[in-house]
Amino acid sequence: METQFEQKILKKLDKIEKEVEEIKAHMVDVDVILTEDEKKLLDESLVHEKEGSLVSLGEVENVRNKARQTA
Repeated sequence: METQFEQKILKKLDKIEKEVEEIKAHMVDVDVILTEDEKKLLDESLVHEKEGSLVSLGEVENVRNKARQTA
């Protein structure tokens, strides 16, 4: 049998829990926000993509592997 004091505490805890859930639901994920440097790099990458001057990962790996073999 819960006392009146315990019931009051449980109500407050329920309220706090709901508030925390509400806050979580509206929080911004910091990983989706770009810094100024990241935005600049993204913009540059989009320009390079339009120009067709991007290099694939496979090409980079091939160059790296060849450099290692000759070193």
